[in-house]
Amino acid sequence: MMANRSKMSTKRKFVADGVFYAELNELLTRELAEDGYAGVEVRTTPHRLEIIIRATRTQNVLGENAQRIRELTSVVQKRFDFADGAVELYAEKVLNRGLCAQAQAESLKFKLLGGLAVRRACYGVVRFVMEAFAKGVE
Repeated sequence: MMANRSKMSTKRKFVADGVFYAELNELLTRELAEDGYAGVEVRTTPHRLEIIIRATRTQNVLGENAQRIRELTSVVQKRFDFADGAVELYAEKVLNRGLCAQAQAESLKFKLLGGLAVRRACYGVVRFVMEAFAKGVE
């Protein structure tokens, strides 16, 4: 994918980048849902592709002795046909979990899947967000 970029038109490059981001986001959402996954940022440098995973529980993303992050790096390399060492994954902690919409949506999802009543689960999330000094919740 990276080798063909110089020959690609600008429109195709943006579409390819968008598809890559969407597929990567979907992969990480499925893999890291229980660990408070809150998004991903992709940075391209001349030597490698840096993928920054935002999560509320970064220790779970890293795993014991950084084993899980290495496994995720390997999965991304194999899935998107990158050479060894061309991709580097980092985990970044979400600074204010109450203001992160994706983290709150995951929290609500797990509350509902856990059998909590809908109104109670929603009010719990709304209260948590408002206690984080948000201007409002919708």
